[in-house]
Amino acid sequence: MSPELPIEAFEVFARGIDHAECLAFDREGILWAGGEAGQIYRIPSDGAPQLVTSLESYSAGISFSPVSEDLFVCNPNLGIVRVRKDGKFSVFATHCGDHKLICPNYGLFDSAGNYYVTDSGLWKERNGLLLRYTPGGRGEILAGPFGYPNGLALSADEKALFMVESKTDSVHRFEIRADSSLGAPELYGNECGRFPDGLTLDAEGNLYVCCYASDEIWRLSPAREKTLFAWDRWAILLGSPTNMAFGGEEFDELYVANLARTTITRAKAGRRGQPLANQKVNPSA
Repeated sequence: MSPELPIEAFEVFARGIDHAECLAFDREGILWAGGEAGQIYRIPSDGAPQLVTSLESYSAGISFSPVSEDLFVCNPNLGIVRVRKDGKFSVFATHCGDHKLICPNYGLFDSAGNYYVTDSGLWKERNGLLLRYTPGGRGEILAGPFGYPNGLALSADEKALFMVESKTDSVHRFEIRADSSLGAPELYGNECGRFPDGLTLDAEGNLYVCCYASDEIWRLSPAREKTLFAWDRWAILLGSPTNMAFGGEEFDELYVANLARTTITRAKAGRRGQPLANQKVNPSA
């Protein structure tokens, strides 16, 4: 199967990033990324990374709160860490109720400031969980166990949550009910490359899945039709891609974190992205 987007459409946006697993845009449209040794980078439009702070241990998923505008970082060693724009940080959570976090991997906010997060657990054990924290920090276990739950995405109407289960190369969908409870996990897509990791949505509701072990990105339509969106046979411009985010002046550029590389790459996606919760908020309102 030929990919929809040729690998030549991608370019290097930023260099000198210490094997970023995740990236996120702040409200002003500035890209941020984490690093393998705990670095937190701010990357303006010229692509020159600025080191904001270091957590001194691996930075996994990152996400901006729409309420505080702080950056929340999943850090398997520390737990969930809250980082301010000036670089000062504090631990937000080490537990979810009585459950001690094993491997917090990826977090995502809704517009009310609730924070959904995957605790992947251990790779060879089916002990991963899907969690949610209120803005005040009260945590609850929503679902599980799973085989290494990973990236998340939230539908535009916030009525559906998508979750990668890396160990089974699949994506699950949860209905978010009116009372905020979750429905049972529903298989949304399977055989999504090898070791699917990160998710993002475009404005048309297409779900993009990047795959760490197969250097590719798949797209799942709202009708659940699966298309190979991009693939790098040389693993240079897509080198173990782990997470993605839409950005750019027209919000139609897909930025990709490449865990096997020290670069962040980007390409015109041909579609506008779906804004995340922190990007929907008008700061002057």
